[in-house]
Amino acid sequence: MNAIAARKKPRRYRVLVVDDAALVRKLLAEGLGKHPQLEVIGTAPDPYAARDILVRERPDVITLDVEMPKMDGVTFLKHIMARMPTPVVMVSSLTGPGKKLTVEALEAGAIDVVLKPKGIVDGLPAMMENLQRAVVTAAGAKVRARGDRSTLAKPSRVSVAPAALAESSDKVIAIGSSTGGVEALARILPTLPAAAPGVVICQHMPAGFTRSFAERLDRLCAISVKEAEDGDRVRPGLALLAPGGNMHMRVKRFGGEYRVKLSEGDLVSGHRPSVDVLFSSVAASVGGNAAAAILTGMGSDGAKGMLEMRSAGARCFAQDEATCVIYGMPGSAMKLGAAEAALPLEKIPNALMKSVVQRFSSF
Repeated sequence: MNAIAARKKPRRYRVLVVDDAALVRKLLAEGLGKHPQLEVIGTAPDPYAARDILVRERPDVITLDVEMPKMDGVTFLKHIMARMPTPVVMVSSLTGPGKKLTVEALEAGAIDVVLKPKGIVDGLPAMMENLQRAVVTAAGAKVRARGDRSTLAKPSRVSVAPAALAESSDKVIAIGSSTGGVEALARILPTLPAAAPGVVICQHMPAGFTRSFAERLDRLCAISVKEAEDGDRVRPGLALLAPGGNMHMRVKRFGGEYRVKLSEGDLVSGHRPSVDVLFSSVAASVGGNAAAAILTGMGSDGAKGMLEMRSAGARCFAQDEATCVIYGMPGSAMKLGAAEAALPLEKIPNALMKSVVQRFSSF
């Protein structure tokens, strides 16, 4: 009986904690070690010490401080992803440099970000709950070496005739994403033409980071990208990113134009902002003049809202499992019948644009 029980005992994921502060290392290691699925196999004060442990112990997940001496967390993350791909959860403060570096880290392949509280001891219980959940999720993520294009081809810029774009001013593209979505969005949004239909995006991120992410996307894209403000018009050539952490974003019709409405509310599908809330509003306000995509992410947020969009006549797509970091959200959309097709990430921009501009029947 004991042998059977031992075989059924769940695997414990091996974690390496990297932080330059001794107290933080101690607190994180103790907190993570209390989770039944986690085992801390080492701690390191800087990337150089962490590198030796990484090579020797091959942890399942790394928690990585963003701002450190000798080498910042983003630079070390890039080394990890190029040489020994390992799921990484960034541990970040809300300082200015920390926000910028954290967004770069998520784009470079970090699985998630957990915020350090202002008072590390007083805020520790809530932080540890978030960190434990993020590390367990990260352990099941699919990570690839940077430069590996065997399953993740580079999207090419979408080409659409100017006349067709001129006729699509009343169309809307809606996108929802979570874990791995920062990297995915940074790959597909730059492929959209400058006169693309208005885009609304819900990416699960902590409060305080979406503005930095929108600014970074804006520098990469032909379209303009900004963190949404209440009342912003959804218009061609502009992507509006739902602010992280505090409010839901909806699309509402006002006369002959669409605008976004930001409002407080309970968590929906475990999130605020919620993809379900955004997609449901697009279904009601835009109907068949919209197209949607659900990208990589944990859970099922967006599946029900996408089903409403598809029922209203919108074209709906999910990122396929092969190119997802985590197939939770797209998989849920496929199982529910909300998405009409699962597509590789590089094919999603073209599918969305053809849907709203030319209404093609297949991709």
